[in-house]
Amino acid sequence: MDLFTHTLPNGIRIVHHRVPSPVGHCGLIINTGSRDEDENEHGMAHFIEHVIFKGTEKRKTWHILSRIDDVGGELNAYTSKEETAIYASFLIQDFERALELLHDISFHSVFPEKEIRKEKEVIIDEINSYKDNPAELIIDDFEELIFNHGPMGHNILGTAESIKNFTREDIFRFIRNNYHTDQMVLCMVGDIAPGKFLKAANKYFGKEPPGFRESLRPPTPPYKPSVLRKELDTFQSHITIGNIAYDLENPKRLGLSLLNNLLGGPGMNSRLNMALREKNGIAYNIESIYSPYYGTGVFCIYFGTDRQNIDRSIRIVRRELARLRDKKLGQMQLHKARRQLKGQITIANDNKENLMLNISKSFLLYNKVDSLADIYKKIDNLTATDLMEIANEIFDDNQLSYLIYEQS
Repeated sequence: MDLFTHTLPNGIRIVHHRVPSPVGHCGLIINTGSRDEDENEHGMAHFIEHVIFKGTEKRKTWHILSRIDDVGGELNAYTSKEETAIYASFLIQDFERALELLHDISFHSVFPEKEIRKEKEVIIDEINSYKDNPAELIIDDFEELIFNHGPMGHNILGTAESIKNFTREDIFRFIRNNYHTDQMVLCMVGDIAPGKFLKAANKYFGKEPPGFRESLRPPTPPYKPSVLRKELDTFQSHITIGNIAYDLENPKRLGLSLLNNLLGGPGMNSRLNMALREKNGIAYNIESIYSPYYGTGVFCIYFGTDRQNIDRSIRIVRRELARLRDKKLGQMQLHKARRQLKGQITIANDNKENLMLNISKSFLLYNKVDSLADIYKKIDNLTATDLMEIANEIFDDNQLSYLIYEQS
């Protein structure tokens, strides 16, 4: 992949990928998320993502939102456990307008008291809406279970109680403590000459004072397999089964990604979808998820079913996991699994906004970006023996945790 990279004097890394398109995508990604919150800051990273659009030293909320919308573009943001991203899509002739706005809201937001009060109510409504969706709630509750209620297990939204207690001073304190310039990547994908992008990036972002992260994230608590059942007033039961998994630095993470895709990925031909839905008709939503993090990771399987089918469904899932532990994939099975994963990665990267965010995160974590050819080579180098060893480590029956919401 043809990338232009540069590090500004304050430590902000910039990366640019030129593609022939009338649309550009640009974002600032910051290596800070909900994991970095203290106990009294639960939900702060996500809260800041909301209120960062509510006014700067020179703009009101309406002016921020209209700046890109008026020229047909889009402004967006997200927060995860370990990063925050603020990004925009726009016609290429408006790239400097977008870049200036991203800088303004990222470094010069003022967080008006009136907007803070208003946004607290919005986020509390978001929390209540989220609680009405057990299929989402159970994933966060599962991570809280396996991470022993530590920061890594906290859901990103926080709680109504924590949100109500946030002050403007708390926001500025969290930013000072966690938003470091050496932990930021400014990325653009679009039809702009690299020199022109560098000049604009330096103009808007290069003058900010440097700030450097001085400590590493603390390790997660030791993992102990757990089983928890809860009664919930729902129309079906919800089940999550999983284990801790490989972190972002582990070379086995690509092999686990392939197994995860084979087991419960987006394809309708995944093993769990075929076993639970197509063959037995006892589940509608089935997926497996692998999320690598700094120093740890999570693998889990989620499905919903009727209460009377819980035990039967779990037996089927355990049988599929045992098949991967006990029997190597055949040559044709391995070929199909490799080809499916490569196809999904390629199609995802064809979306240039996704590509920009993927480049940003890879550069933030590894200071490099693998080309599709490099990724294909790594996938092709995975052997049936490699995958069987990974399956025996992560799908070990004695290391699995279970969280079950039983319909009352």
